Amino acid sequence: MAKTGATGITRIINAGKYSMKGFRAAFKNEAAFRQDLLLAGILLILDFAVCQGAVQFILLLSGPLFVLLAEIINSAIEAVVDRISDEYHELSGRAKDLGSAAVFLMLTYTAIIWTVILLNNYGIWSFA
Repeated sequence: MAKTGATGITRIINAGKYSMKGFRAAFKNEAAFRQDLLLAGILLILDFAVCQGAVQFILLLSGPLFVLLAEIINSAIEAVVDRISDEYHELSGRAKDLGSAAVFLMLTYTAIIWTVILLNNYGIWSFA
């Protein structure tokens, strides 16, 4: 892909357009991204009901956002690997597995954050 040579505000506007194009591609082509986006929407709504302050709000919100970030990076890795070849190669498989592991870690992070905050807020497990 050739560089446009854009600078300043034009470069920022172009970067925004490319980002929106990436979001559309993820939504259109990646079922996992759509599922994670639905989960993020549900958790955002629950966040308002559960959080007790700004710090908790940000922590509860960070998990689903990190999942979406990891899913987009994983999808990018898979697209590049698939573009190179359909043949099995150990390094291609490793790259895809590592991307999947990143998504798993972020899902685990989300589950831990939500569990700890819920247990703390409802007096089941206090961290005071």
